Amino acid sequence: MGVTAVWKMMGRVVGGGKKPACAANGRSITRLRRGWVRPLALGVTMLVLAPNVSSSGVLSESDFKKVEAIKPLFQNLMGDLVQTAKRPDISTGDADCITSTIRELLQISEELSSYEYLITIEKEITDFGENSPVKGVVKFAIEKTNTILAEERRRLVQLSDRCSRFPLAFGKTQQALQFIDTTTNLLNSIQVRL
Repeated sequence: MGVTAVWKMMGRVVGGGKKPACAANGRSITRLRRGWVRPLALGVTMLVLAPNVSSSGVLSESDFKKVEAIKPLFQNLMGDLVQTAKRPDISTGDADCITSTIRELLQISEELSSYEYLITIEKEITDFGENSPVKGVVKFAIEKTNTILAEERRRLVQLSDRCSRFPLAFGKTQQALQFIDTTTNLLNSIQVRL
């Protein structure tokens, strides 16, 4: 893997796209990322400089499929929430709660996609065995993703409690919580084998 490929990879992870929006509680995603950019850069550097070892991967094909299944689950959930929020027969309370649920999920989606990329990073790197630095990067990404998901779950539980008097919105927040739980369980099933 060449130096140019490493820089491209780091550019995609560190922010080669849009500028992140500010989070609802005042923390910017940029500030959150500062804490992991240096360890990421160090990990990527170690990957490039590490000696070649056998080509067995950190994640199995089954693990990759689990991670890849998260994005369609998220897209389906968001599509359903957006369509429900646009319904003409929805009450104002339901609409407000569903819009808040959408906002909560969108707030973390960009950051989670960066960690998803880190979890599956070994697809782009070859000739590294089970003891490679990739394992540390994948573990780091899963731990950070689980931290974000736990915080998001806490906020969604609070939102669900506030929206419990609106049956439609309550059901949608429960679907969002189910997505968070499913994603956490998928990642935990991978993490225990690392």
